[in-house]
Amino acid sequence: MSVAADQVADRNTLWERVSAARVETKIAVAGFGFIALHVLDDTFFQPEPGTSVADHLAAGLIPVAVLVGAAVAYPRLRPGLRAVLAITLGLLGIVMGSVEAVWYGPDEGLSGDDFTGLLAAVAGLVLVLLGAWTLWRSRKLDDSRPRRYARRALLAVLAVLAAYFVLFPLGLAYGFTHVARLTTPDGNLGAPYEPVSFDAHDGLRLDGWFVRPKNGATVIVYPGKKGTQNHARMLVRHGYGVLVFDRRGEGTSEGDPNALGWGFDQDLLGALAYLRGRDDVEPNRIGGLGLSVGGEALLQTAAETEALKGVVSEGAGYRSYRENAIGMSASLNDVTELALTGVMSAGTALFSNRLPPPNLKALVGRVESTPLFFIYATHGAGGEENNPVYYDAAHVPKRIWKIDTSHTHGLSARPREYEQRVVRFFDQTLLGK
Repeated sequence: MSVAADQVADRNTLWERVSAARVETKIAVAGFGFIALHVLDDTFFQPEPGTSVADHLAAGLIPVAVLVGAAVAYPRLRPGLRAVLAITLGLLGIVMGSVEAVWYGPDEGLSGDDFTGLLAAVAGLVLVLLGAWTLWRSRKLDDSRPRRYARRALLAVLAVLAAYFVLFPLGLAYGFTHVARLTTPDGNLGAPYEPVSFDAHDGLRLDGWFVRPKNGATVIVYPGKKGTQNHARMLVRHGYGVLVFDRRGEGTSEGDPNALGWGFDQDLLGALAYLRGRDDVEPNRIGGLGLSVGGEALLQTAAETEALKGVVSEGAGYRSYRENAIGMSASLNDVTELALTGVMSAGTALFSNRLPPPNLKALVGRVESTPLFFIYATHGAGGEENNPVYYDAAHVPKRIWKIDTSHTHGLSARPREYEQRVVRFFDQTLLGK
C-alpha cells in the first residue's frame, strides 16, 4: 500500500509539472504572438505615409520569423534557455511596443499601431515575469552553496553583458528608426516665409518653409524646421534666401524616421531639384548649412552632386560603425564602443530596411568642386572628433574651426564670430565676394 501511494504521488507531481509546463508554453507563445502582431501592424498593415510594404520587408519579416521560431522552439528547450528566450524577447517587446506611444502619445494621443504596440508591451512584460518565474522554479538546489552562488553570479554577469551589448543597442536602434520630432506649427525665420512641399529624390513628400533671397543666393539649412531657425535668421539678415524643411519621417513629411541620418541625402537631392526649378533662385548660388546629422548628409550630398556650391557642416560625427572605426585602437574602451556601434548599426539596418551609408571620410574625398567648411565642438557628440580626419580627406577648398562649446552650439557660444565666419564663407562661395 505504501509503494502504491508513493507511485500515485509521483504521478500527481509529474502531472502537475506537465500542466504547469503547458500553461507556461501557452503564455509564452501568446506573448510572442502579440509582439509579432505589432511588428506586422507597424511594418505592413499601417506603414508610415509615403511608404509601402516593400519598404519594410526586412524590418517586418525577420523579427516575425524570430518570434515564430521562438514559439516553435520554446517547449523543446531546457528551463534555463526558455527563461532567457522569454526575458530577451520580452524586453525587446516592451521597447518595440511602447516607444512610439510614449513619444507621441502625450502630445498627439494614441493612434495607428499604438494600440497593438501597447498590447505588445504588456505581452513583453508578461514574458519577462514568466522568464523570471521559470528561472526561480528551475534553480538547482542539489549543489553546495558556494557552487550555486558562483554559478548564479556568473549567469548574472553574462546577463548584464548581453543586456548592455545586445539589448541596449538594439533598443536604441528601434527608437532611432521609429520616433522623430513632432510638427512645428510656426516659425521665426526673420522674414515672411511661404509653406512649400517637394519630393525627395526617392519620391517621398517633404514639407518646409522658404524665404526668398535678396542677394540672389539661397542656403538649405538642415535638418528640420525647429532647431535650425536661429541659423536661418542669421542668414536672412544678410539677404540670403533659406529653405528649411522637415526631414523624412519628421513633422508632416512622409517616410520613416532615422535619427542617424541614413537616407537624408535623398531629401537634400530633392531639395536641390526643387530650388533649381524655382524662378526666384539662381541655380549656381545654392549652398547648405547642416547641423549634426544634417552636416553629415550635406557632406554626402556634396559627394553625389556638384549642385551645392558651398557647404558648412557643423557637428558631423559618425553615422555607423564605419565612421566610428576611424582612429580606433585596441584599448578596452574603443573595442567596447565599436562593439556597441556595430550592434546598433546592424539593428538600424534591420529596422530601417536600409544598409549603412558609406564612410564619410571616403565620401569627403570624393567631393569634386564644393568648398567645405567644417565646424566642430570640443565637447561634441559621438564621432565629432573625426572632423580633422574629414578635413584632411577633402581635396577641395576647405577650412576648419574648433569651438570650445557643446554639440552644434557654435552660434550660441560665439554668436558674433560664428556669424562672421559662416557668412563670409557663403559670401565667397555663393556670391564670389
